[in-house]
Amino acid sequence: MLTARRRVAAAAVILSGSLLLTSCGGSDSGASDGKTLRLWHYEGPDSAMGQAWNEAVKEFEAKHPGVTVKVEEKGFEQIQKTAPMVLNSSDAPDLMEYNKGNATAGQLSKQGLLTDLTAEATERGWDRKLSAGVRTTSMYDTDGVMGSGKWYGVPNYAEYTMVYYNKDLFRKYKVAEPKTFGDLTAALDAFARKGVTPLANGGAEYLAQQYLYQLALSRADRSWVDSYELYKGKTDFHDAAWTYAANTFADWVKKGWISEKSTSTKAEDAGVSFIRGKAPILFSGSWWYGRFQAEATFDWGTTLWPGSNLTLGSGGNLWVVPKNAKNKELAYDFIDITMSKKIQNLLGNKGGVPVAADASAITDPKSKQLIADFNTLSKRDGLAFYPDWPVNGFYDVLVSETQKLMTGGEKPAGYLDALQQAYDKGAPKK
Repeated sequence: MLTARRRVAAAAVILSGSLLLTSCGGSDSGASDGKTLRLWHYEGPDSAMGQAWNEAVKEFEAKHPGVTVKVEEKGFEQIQKTAPMVLNSSDAPDLMEYNKGNATAGQLSKQGLLTDLTAEATERGWDRKLSAGVRTTSMYDTDGVMGSGKWYGVPNYAEYTMVYYNKDLFRKYKVAEPKTFGDLTAALDAFARKGVTPLANGGAEYLAQQYLYQLALSRADRSWVDSYELYKGKTDFHDAAWTYAANTFADWVKKGWISEKSTSTKAEDAGVSFIRGKAPILFSGSWWYGRFQAEATFDWGTTLWPGSNLTLGSGGNLWVVPKNAKNKELAYDFIDITMSKKIQNLLGNKGGVPVAADASAITDPKSKQLIADFNTLSKRDGLAFYPDWPVNGFYDVLVSETQKLMTGGEKPAGYLDALQQAYDKGAPKK
């Protein structure tokens, strides 16, 4: 998804007003002097990506004497909401992190706001470093649909979702760690019976819809995903998978496994509740991994969602080069450095999922597990993207409708009707 809609960088510089106003101000901030690379991203400085990219900045400046990288940290929502306006102006940065998928990078490519990176990807070997599943979100056709066409973005990491669980709380309440789906539901029930809400959740953002999408994926296959995400068939929100997901999610709220009070909770709050040892389980993405390594003071573990071959995941957010960028060659060089073994290995050891690291160079035990599980998913073609990707504006629909499902304001059948209507309205007409 939007995986990082989920991750508004804690250190982001939140500017008042438009993104057109940069920290330097003035109209010459986008001027080309060949000596400044303007870079926008929204990763926290302590995240695996933030740490790896800070090192990439040092590497870049060492290899480009006299050139300075001007890093401008933005909030995810800032870039998400105003990117089309900014990129259509003379103030576009040279390089920018942007969310992948049809509704985001796909829309910008369709609007002609991104540089075609196909020649660079081939010449510099980026295409050979990315697996087929990760490469899907780099390429977009003339309709902005991912998976084929020209290269408009390059991910230098990957991401996927998993079950994070607090081993200390499992021991404290004498609950068995989950290995099967039956184990998982038994654990949820056991915690609820002991007065503990088992699942951390954020209904105001992406977390709730991702729980629901994972439930659907547990009853789906690759052709189902391709129909939904790539329009390779008809998507019926009243099929067995979606119906099971909506009914089960609503039931989990009724049982107290997911708190109805979390309807207005944001992803950050859910993650912090896990870090503080208040929530036994959090189902979310690898983007939390490095932070949990750094901040969680208890014993914790992870497992792929049991009983499902598919889970949410993809290549990471993309490096995109705006069409109006002034220093494109510098941008290409920076992307190349983030794809180097040195930066890839660092990213892997800091809790990220590298796309081109040396396996032997990853020494941290938890990082080894993170990457091993990703390799398991990749081998079984298990990355199923995110629920908000198919159509423009679908993220907001999913948030609001899933909130209604949580509060009981909408029944499962009505919820699925609303999703069908929004999806059909936004999907390409055949």
